Amino acid sequence: MLVEVRRSGFLESVHRGAAVVVGPEGEVRWSAGDVARPVLPRSANKPVQATAYLAAGWRPRSAEELAIAAGSHAGEDGHRDLAAAVLASAGLGPEALGCPPALPGHEHTRAAWLVAGRAPERLAMNCSGKHSAMLAACVAAGWPTEGYLDRAHPLQQDIEDRLGAAAGEPVAVVVVDGCGAPQHGLSLTGLARGVGSLVAAPEGSPGRAVADAVRAHPWYVAGTGREDTDLMTAVPGLLVKGGADGVHVAALPGRGAVAVKLDDGGDRGRTPVLAALLQHHLGVPAEALARWAVTPVTGGDGVVGEVAPSAVLTG
Repeated sequence: MLVEVRRSGFLESVHRGAAVVVGPEGEVRWSAGDVARPVLPRSANKPVQATAYLAAGWRPRSAEELAIAAGSHAGEDGHRDLAAAVLASAGLGPEALGCPPALPGHEHTRAAWLVAGRAPERLAMNCSGKHSAMLAACVAAGWPTEGYLDRAHPLQQDIEDRLGAAAGEPVAVVVVDGCGAPQHGLSLTGLARGVGSLVAAPEGSPGRAVADAVRAHPWYVAGTGREDTDLMTAVPGLLVKGGADGVHVAALPGRGAVAVKLDDGGDRGRTPVLAALLQHHLGVPAEALARWAVTPVTGGDGVVGEVAPSAVLTG
């Protein structure tokens, strides 16, 4: 049990799952739950995936382009414009994208679209930065853009190999992600090792380039008011990437990495767990994490409880 939800002092709900802390060399230093069981990291795999685009020969014109390639953006205007620019630089347009059309995730942008009667677009889908970079990498490498989401495509084969190598274990399963791309199952320990390897990578390497771009331009990784953007802004040097269905991973150079998966796949308990792991195991000051340490539970016009990490994380 990683998270407790209390309302007026009464234990209303809990969230169970697994969490792991690895050191700078990838060694397990602490864990709770089954951290060897394969999970689907979903978008938490994106930073390691992005190293494959660079290895294929893609040369982003800015660090912002590399950041959005590793991100899950909110579909704000600047996000869509940058993803379109990545495509245009490779001689492609939005019609080449294999991700599904979507409305922007950013609340005010989505509301404006709905009022205007604007239909969902592929560029607004939160993975369009990743897909744009995948296509640009295919063009750079001379690989076909048709079928770029097939598991047998050279780009997807390299992504699979790189995820396994960074995790220190073979990919356990390959399924279809929400955006239509292959999704690679890893253990939580492997996920933490892989993302930790990026912040520990030497300067000039693809891993370090991705880590530096993501940390320097966190708005392109998530967006306005979103936890990954705000956490990386609040904690210098921190790399954070969330994934769907209750997954989160974070790494600090010289200190290691943490990863969590909530069994129920919900988002409510993720940030309290992540904040507890960062504070108690990677030494991030409590004041820097105060916004995420507990989530308020409301009743009427006030706060009557909290969503908080359990004693297994803080004891």
